[in-house]
Amino acid sequence: MKKIAAVFIISFILALGLFLGVQYYLNIRSEKGALQVTSSPTSKVYLNDQYLGQTPLCKCQINDMIVPGNYTIRLEPLDDSLQEFQEQISVSQGVLTVVDRKFGTNGQSEGSIISLNPIDDKTKAQLLVVSFPQGASVSLDEQNIGTTPLLYNNPTESDHDLKVSKEGYNEKEIRIRTPLGYKLTVAAYLSTNTTTSSNQQTSVSPTPVPSVSPSVSPSPSPTASVTILNTPTGYLNVREGPSLSAGEVGQVTPGKTYTLVSEQADWYEIEISNGKTGWISSQYAKKQ
Repeated sequence: MKKIAAVFIISFILALGLFLGVQYYLNIRSEKGALQVTSSPTSKVYLNDQYLGQTPLCKCQINDMIVPGNYTIRLEPLDDSLQEFQEQISVSQGVLTVVDRKFGTNGQSEGSIISLNPIDDKTKAQLLVVSFPQGASVSLDEQNIGTTPLLYNNPTESDHDLKVSKEGYNEKEIRIRTPLGYKLTVAAYLSTNTTTSSNQQTSVSPTPVPSVSPSVSPSPSPTASVTILNTPTGYLNVREGPSLSAGEVGQVTPGKTYTLVSEQADWYEIEISNGKTGWISSQYAKKQ
């Protein structure tokens, strides 16, 4: 009987230890966040240069979630003719971060990044909307609430229809839900409206201005420069050409000043280093 009791006690202790171990394992995993990535066409997904897989991808299972923090996500389309997409994202504990990208050429790429971050007041919600390009109109459930970048305080805890629009760009419509105790951040990437662009082109006089390009301003004086302004992401992408669809050649940070090489509508060409140049959005830079 004593041997049987001893065996029972030992078995109970082992089972209890196994149970506590599993609980500890699950608790550790539950402190992570989920990440969902979709794209058209199919793309390879990298997080901080670590390959995660191909779209559609969801790190949503308990044993496959992401440690909370800030990351650089990169999408490489399987179609080599399309430019890759790279951006910073945040992953928070117990919530889902959603990245969606539709690749195109000549400014036809679009997409969105939706993330949640906890706030101190658990009885309220916040909605932060940023757009690329900046200065887009934002409507929530068909009611205009301002222009980007926009922080909208205390939206109701429910599903909402969010629309982001700007003249010359296609409207972006996103279905969202704003939970209490969180700030929902929506980054909307708008594609250019080719119909509007075509109409604008036909309305321009066909007679060129002698010795000056109709779309590009003459090169500024050697002393001209631009200072990078604050951005929603804390940095500004530098691109190969004056287009959101152009490939990225680097990044610059707010407060830094660079030599201005040339300029075009909504874009500045700057010298990054050692004669290397790139294009930045003029919305996030001040010419001096």
